[in-house]
Amino acid sequence: MTLPLLFFALLIALLCGAVFHILRGGSGWRLLLYLVLSVAGFSAGQALSMWRGWGLLTFGALDIGAGLAGSLIFMALGEWLGRVKGGDENRV
Repeated sequence: MTLPLLFFALLIALLCGAVFHILRGGSGWRLLLYLVLSVAGFSAGQALSMWRGWGLLTFGALDIGAGLAGSLIFMALGEWLGRVKGGDENRV
C-alpha cells in the first residue's frame, strides 16, 4: 500500500469517526474515542479483506467497503461499552 493511499484511508476513517460523533454526540473525550476506534476498525476491516481476498468498493489496494464496515462495528461496540454507568456497590 502506498503512502498516499494510506493517508486516504486515514482520512476516510477519521471522517467516519467525526460523522459518528456528530450523530451520537458527546464530549471531546468521546470524539477522541470515536476517532481512535474508527481508525482501528478501518485497519481491521482492511486487514480482514486482504487476508480473505474480499473486495467491496475497492480503490486500488484499498478496500473502502470492508474498512467502513469494520470502522462502524468498532465504533458501535465502543459506543455500547462506553455508555455503561457504574453504580453503587452493594454494601452489607
